[in-house]
Amino acid sequence: MVCLIRLNRLSVQLSVPSECLFPAQSESQQPKIQLRLAGDKHKHYEGRLEVSYNNEWGTICDDDFSIEAAHVACRELGFLGAVAWSPSAKFGQGEGRIWLDNVHCTGREKSLAECPSNGFGVSDCRHSEDVGVICNQKRIPGHRFINTMNNNVETLEERVEEIRIRPISSHLKRIPVTEGYVEIKERGKWRQICDEEWTPLNNRVVCGMYGFPGDKNYNNKVYKSLSMRKKKNYWGFSVNCTGNEAHLSSCRLGKPLEPKRNSTCGRGLPVVVSCVPGRAFAPSSSTGFRKAYRPEQPLVRLRGGSNIGEGRVEVLKNGVWGTVCDDNWNLRAATVVCRELGFGSAKEALTGAKLGQGMGPVHMNEVECSGFEKSLTDCYFNNDALGCSHEEDAAVRCNIPAMGFQKRIRLSGGRNPYEGRVEVLTEKNGSLVWGTVCSENWGIVEAMVVCRQLGLGFASHAFQETWYWAGDASADNVVMSGVRCSGTEMSLPQCLHHGKHISCPKGGGRFAAGVSCSDTAPDLVLNAQLVEQTTYLEDRPMYALQCALEENCLSSTAKKNDHSSYRRLLRFSSQIHNVGQSDFRPKLGYHAWTWHECHRHYHSIEVFTHYDLLSLNGTKVAEGHKASFCLEDTQCDEGIQKRYVCANFGEQGITVGCWDTYRHDIDCQWIDITNIKPGDYIFQVVINPYYDVAESDYTNNVMKCKCRYDGYRIWMYHCHTGELQKKKLY
Repeated sequence: MVCLIRLNRLSVQLSVPSECLFPAQSESQQPKIQLRLAGDKHKHYEGRLEVSYNNEWGTICDDDFSIEAAHVACRELGFLGAVAWSPSAKFGQGEGRIWLDNVHCTGREKSLAECPSNGFGVSDCRHSEDVGVICNQKRIPGHRFINTMNNNVETLEERVEEIRIRPISSHLKRIPVTEGYVEIKERGKWRQICDEEWTPLNNRVVCGMYGFPGDKNYNNKVYKSLSMRKKKNYWGFSVNCTGNEAHLSSCRLGKPLEPKRNSTCGRGLPVVVSCVPGRAFAPSSSTGFRKAYRPEQPLVRLRGGSNIGEGRVEVLKNGVWGTVCDDNWNLRAATVVCRELGFGSAKEALTGAKLGQGMGPVHMNEVECSGFEKSLTDCYFNNDALGCSHEEDAAVRCNIPAMGFQKRIRLSGGRNPYEGRVEVLTEKNGSLVWGTVCSENWGIVEAMVVCRQLGLGFASHAFQETWYWAGDASADNVVMSGVRCSGTEMSLPQCLHHGKHISCPKGGGRFAAGVSCSDTAPDLVLNAQLVEQTTYLEDRPMYALQCALEENCLSSTAKKNDHSSYRRLLRFSSQIHNVGQSDFRPKLGYHAWTWHECHRHYHSIEVFTHYDLLSLNGTKVAEGHKASFCLEDTQCDEGIQKRYVCANFGEQGITVGCWDTYRHDIDCQWIDITNIKPGDYIFQVVINPYYDVAESDYTNNVMKCKCRYDGYRIWMYHCHTGELQKKKLY
């Protein structure tokens, strides 16, 4: 076989048979690549298609590119597919290598690396032919966004690889390290920086990359005295930062410093920085001050993140929390958010709801920040958020201080690093020892804190028995008991616990606390509008309510009624959406489900929701509960397949991007208001009330409506998803 190739780009266009292209490789042989969208883009789902190969970013030529290839690329980026593709550098010309040319995809490949092409780096194209894609706005539910390479197109080439703040002896025991010499590693040796051309903007960058929002003055006399006594070893350059860089390596290098005798700094001294930690990270010596500190009502918050200092950005406007559209979202705006919340500069500015979709209004669009604003709300933004959906919610990952939390806790005996018996390091008789945590009242909220402390994301399960995980035998003794967490703590010792007076009747060993962690979690949200639209009253005879009576779905007074009496029921439909990043599954396995003879089905969760009618002052006047007789995918968003179907022995759950609808006409989908007097009330629904299943955000699990009852009719209005104060229930 003879393969013809294109000889002259301008005059001869010869087709290349598929046999002449590099064939698709097996999965084990495939080169590792990463894709990103860059260039003159306006939305997060469109842009110039760039590929990283051998840790070098490059572009893709538009020759032979097709909508099938665009589908493969968009799915690899986490979208449902492609809408279109564009040739001739529509999104601007890229830089570097043109990695791929003559790409032929069928559309069924999992990665562009599987598609036949000329081979990596084999191309006769110019950047005027860089291909672009426009992806479907909807993301693949639960798509795991992994940033194994630097995916931020704003980051410049690194000139400085490793930097540290080295404290002096008097600060060695302080955590976190907030003050010391700034040193750079060069050819295996740590060198100091001359302060002759050092500016406060440089301080800002160094503190930001170490997780601190700002810097302050320090006692220069101490450092001057120390430097006079020690031999200096300076790095040969000055640094010039604007103050907005995410890392010192992104700052411009100044002129080389001329050697003068044994020093390159003339009359200067080594650079020293003193950083101000956020309130949550203040050194232990200021604990008393931190307890007395009363924070103001925040205007910005993070939600849905698995680790400290990350999450979806939400802002408060007119008393309502809303999200930020990702149009023009960049590191500068993300850093304003991070510093405002007491963290350092931003590591990543995430788009496309990568850390989950929010709810309510989109308050800000096309945000533009100088980088020095005190709050995101001080930045310029477009009030008109038309066209922005929650699929475009902006998020951040911030630099946080090294607190050493991970060194004082470990998981032991698990099948993988994400699970095991919880063992903590504590001081006993003057020495540090490892021990277990008492599992009494141990639940998913406490497990969440453990996983966060370890940097392992969310908790998927909390275990009160760990006999199947043989931990370190020397760590069997219980060293922490009575643990109760609110869920916001950064480490387990910050939760309420018994302290040195251990009380654990069951003991440790096989009854020690355990966890299983996951980097994703589900997130349930109730459709408030549907509740408002489907509410009505029904008078139902007792003879038709016997099953409901057995399942405690009626008021306690119903037990005294005869079969001919009636109960007045406030009925409504509820539609529970999973907007998280993993499926919602029952806590218990098949073996622990309860069979209910009346309705001929299994209950996989004892109480799935609370339905309450409250007086205007918050007192409960009537209640109902909904047993999870069947968790299933009633309907799903476009392009998402149902995975869970209602069946007695089938899988139960709610897939990401799907919802489970409980119609108004099924048993227990009500509140019994037979004995309620006419008046104004608050109707409240709480999903997953006992935190039986882990979620990325519990604050959106409650829905409230204003309610008026005149004795004959009922009106439900102003239904909204509100705030749920995380309160541990025992």
